[in-house]
Amino acid sequence: MAKTILVIDDDAEYCAMMAQFLEAHGWQTLQATDGTLGFRLVLKQRPAVILCDLLMPRCNGFHLCRLVRQQPELRDTKIILSSGRDYPVDHQNALDAGADDYLVKPFVQSRILAALERLLNPPPAAPPGSASFSSPYEPPVATPPEDSPAAPGPVLIRFWGVRGSLPTPGPGTVIYGGNTTCVEVRADGEIIILDAGSGLRPLGKQLVAEFKDRPLRATLLLSHTHWDHIQGFPFFIPAYNPKNHLRVVGFEGAKEGLQTILSSQMESPYFPVSMRQMPSNIVVEELRELKFQVGPVEVLAAFANHPGICVGYRLNTSAGSIAFFPDNEPHMRLRGKTSADGAAQAQEQEGETGRRVRISQALDFAQQQDQRLIEFIRGVDVLIIDSQYDDTEYESHVGWGHGCLDDVVSLSLMAGVKRLYLFHHDPDHDDQQIAKMEQWARDLVAMHGDALHVEAAREGLEIVLPPKTADAGAPE
Repeated sequence: MAKTILVIDDDAEYCAMMAQFLEAHGWQTLQATDGTLGFRLVLKQRPAVILCDLLMPRCNGFHLCRLVRQQPELRDTKIILSSGRDYPVDHQNALDAGADDYLVKPFVQSRILAALERLLNPPPAAPPGSASFSSPYEPPVATPPEDSPAAPGPVLIRFWGVRGSLPTPGPGTVIYGGNTTCVEVRADGEIIILDAGSGLRPLGKQLVAEFKDRPLRATLLLSHTHWDHIQGFPFFIPAYNPKNHLRVVGFEGAKEGLQTILSSQMESPYFPVSMRQMPSNIVVEELRELKFQVGPVEVLAAFANHPGICVGYRLNTSAGSIAFFPDNEPHMRLRGKTSADGAAQAQEQEGETGRRVRISQALDFAQQQDQRLIEFIRGVDVLIIDSQYDDTEYESHVGWGHGCLDDVVSLSLMAGVKRLYLFHHDPDHDDQQIAKMEQWARDLVAMHGDALHVEAAREGLEIVLPPKTADAGAPE
């Protein structure tokens, strides 16, 4: 009887190509372009192996691993997660979530076959590679207050935290600020907060002063759950008022659901008040789709190149579009630097031809991934994006998941961005260094003869997008 493998990937063309390759090597294949549909097939068909992409809407690879490992009858099913990213933490998170192996795209075909052979015919002393975790949190549906009218008009963007990694107060950061990631957007009657770094605390104080006894409704969009993007949540004063409604939206982590991650940082002995003691109406929603609404504002999400499950957002408002990618490393530079190691290994195993093929595949794949980002941010009025390193610094930070200023400017120019805001400033960069990077970015734009507006994000900076006139057309 032929061995059965289920290929799950939201790229239908890739699914078909992989199925054809595996069938040529004696496998019976099943295909699914969605993790939820894939899990249904797993329950029905009981494949020997699941080859699943990590970054998918609705049900990502980590989530699928946990679902499978919760089923006792599937304890012998082998799971291989795949991704175009080679971060060590993703490898470890995959194993923690219950995967048996992790492979990096684009694949060397011999390595896929070797991985399958290793999993199905392990050495006698090999330990089992699965683990079991609790059920993912399923959130209730948010019910907004009835007295929340939408009011189309100008859109306001205000920076409350622009720093990456950890807060950096002191005399060297007074101009650009030392709080970690937090951006406020007022659009079409909605209050949308992008990330919950330490900048969320002063935003919360301002909202309390503004709303006083009136109920507040806000939506918090989390790019990911690294600490510098959620550490301000326990200090968000409006969350302690029972009159207020807070909708928290984001993707789940590798081991735990979003609800558990947010509440765990508030458990004793780390914090004196638990999340259960927050009396406001807090609804935590784990994203399953890459397109959803916050009132009349259309929100699109796209996976970023950063360790773990990390996304960027695009807000399409009545007055214009805003893209937010606080943590992201462009693929081309990363693959250009790291493909040499893989190429050397390929040359050793497969000769000079193998080396050239591997480099070509890696660079083609990287270009495709960057093109996806370019299309996602194309024509946005405002782009807020990770620009942590200059060209020299990036040399020693390849693969850390953060952007190089030169690459960010290049992507913005290719995408036709109107305003670029350099973001996620390095904790070791003082005001003088950030100002130099800002000027260099402007010089690069001038060299290309483009009109792109470039500015380094700073705390307190406000951007106003005026309402579009009737003949201006819909927002991009």
